[in-house]
Amino acid sequence: MGGSSTELFAKTPPVKLFFIASLPGAVSMLASALYQLLDGIFVGQYLGETAFAALNLAMPFVIINFALADLIGVGASVPIAVSLGRGDRRAADNLFTCATLLIVASGAAVGAALYLLAPALMRLMGAEGEFASLAAQYLRVYALCSPVTTIIFAADNFLRISGYIRGSMWLNLLMSALSGGLEFLFLGVLGFGIWGAALATCTGMAVCALIAYLPFLRGRALLRFVRPGLTPAMLREIVACGSPNFLNNIAGRVTSIIMNAILVRQGGETAVSVYGILMYVEGFILPLLYGMCDSLQPAVGYNWGARKFSRVRAIERCCFTAAAAVSLISAAVTALIPGTLTRLFVADAAPEALAMAVSALRIFSLTYLTRWFSFAAQSYMLAIERALSASVISVSTALVFPVLLLALFWPLGLTGIWLNFPATSLLAGALAALVLRRARGAVSRADE
Repeated sequence: MGGSSTELFAKTPPVKLFFIASLPGAVSMLASALYQLLDGIFVGQYLGETAFAALNLAMPFVIINFALADLIGVGASVPIAVSLGRGDRRAADNLFTCATLLIVASGAAVGAALYLLAPALMRLMGAEGEFASLAAQYLRVYALCSPVTTIIFAADNFLRISGYIRGSMWLNLLMSALSGGLEFLFLGVLGFGIWGAALATCTGMAVCALIAYLPFLRGRALLRFVRPGLTPAMLREIVACGSPNFLNNIAGRVTSIIMNAILVRQGGETAVSVYGILMYVEGFILPLLYGMCDSLQPAVGYNWGARKFSRVRAIERCCFTAAAAVSLISAAVTALIPGTLTRLFVADAAPEALAMAVSALRIFSLTYLTRWFSFAAQSYMLAIERALSASVISVSTALVFPVLLLALFWPLGLTGIWLNFPATSLLAGALAALVLRRARGAVSRADE
């Protein structure tokens, strides 16, 4: 397996490498995000608008919990790939082992905190009565299951590094199918409440996490468990490399929390539901972009470590081109069928709610005219170990620009919130262009 990974990263023509690694990666990420889409659909169809709004109120906190695992998983994957490119298997195995242990420990700690704080957090958001109670129920199930579910996000990275690209894809497809099937059983057949929706997804994640680690536990994968040797320097490296994705997740969730708090006060449950629909549409598009770019990171990191800079540039050209195509197609589809997308989540939407959602989706579709550029640029910066540059792009996109634009668009009310998305994307694209221009000169000098 180690030899096949080296052959793939070092010698496969860039375009062929893209199709071998990136397309399965995109399908894999889309499959892993499909469970969230199904979650929203089932809750909206079986439990109604209040439960759908409660799910969306709690979801930012659920994702914050997963973000810490993503920090460690992505943060370890970059130096693991670079270490393998340098031929240092011992360092790669140690990073893999330490990262796995850190994720389980952090999942238990953060899960415990979220379980205790769930009711207070929902009240702080402005929710009351059944709305607040349902949101707290949903969050608490995820919190209890955190030690055995968060590891699935890192396992996806470790499988791809070990050459199990298609295996990772099939595992994510299994997770979505299992989670969706269980959710239909729990909500549609057994009549469970919103807690059943969370339990179905967590069960699917836990089962697939166990399956994902079987090659590593049996010693059949490129990466192997060794006696852990965690050092402060290693921890700093993991945090530095994982910070862009982590900060993007955290900043994005902070923005969502702020948005939800404003929406609860300006438009009530209906406005929160419309915002939730936008997030589910984004949750379908971004995994495609993330899957393509993230799946190429091991190859880029390997060639960067091997100082094959021309291959790095060739691989990234494929990434930028594909990201642009997916993003522009997504913009067109979202603008053309906003009513269909709304009814997918809220079947019995009132005319006023439907009109609000259709208008919001059409404005939101403009986001993807430019979103691809900053997304691909951030991934490239991370893959070549320029974590600070990637962090600047991610935090600005997820938090700084949206919060500034909230103030700018405040007089426009709810329309201003929907306009926030395309305006943020445009500013992020301009920032990414500046970052890439500075990085290009540094890479060219290294190539010399």
